[in-house]
Amino acid sequence: MRIFNLLFCLIFILFAALQYNDPDPYVWMPIYLYAAVLCWLAFRSRYFPRAYLLGIFVYAVYAVYKFFDENGVWDWMTKHHAPNIADTMKAEQPWIEETREFFGLVILIVVLLINYFYGKRKMKQITV
Repeated sequence: MRIFNLLFCLIFILFAALQYNDPDPYVWMPIYLYAAVLCWLAFRSRYFPRAYLLGIFVYAVYAVYKFFDENGVWDWMTKHHAPNIADTMKAEQPWIEETREFFGLVILIVVLLINYFYGKRKMKQITV
């Protein structure tokens, strides 16, 4: 788990840095940096289940919004027949950016869920 958390800490820092030239870096940089801090703390064997749940909740609410947004994932799948969103780095169509952001949130949720369950199990072992 230590390698997992160090790897995702670095990945989330990189993702945050890549948001610098995004239209809304003030939204996405904190999103990725919050998860990076939690991964760093987990790497240091410090687990905060409530912080994971808070992040999971916020990211899930935002993911649902991104899914059903006017140019969200639903539009990408139904109106545009799910074309490749990784062809180029430049998001030439609005649904490409929204869909990429949705999948970024999914990655964040999965990582925080893994840390939540691992951290809960670890804390339970310590108290027993």
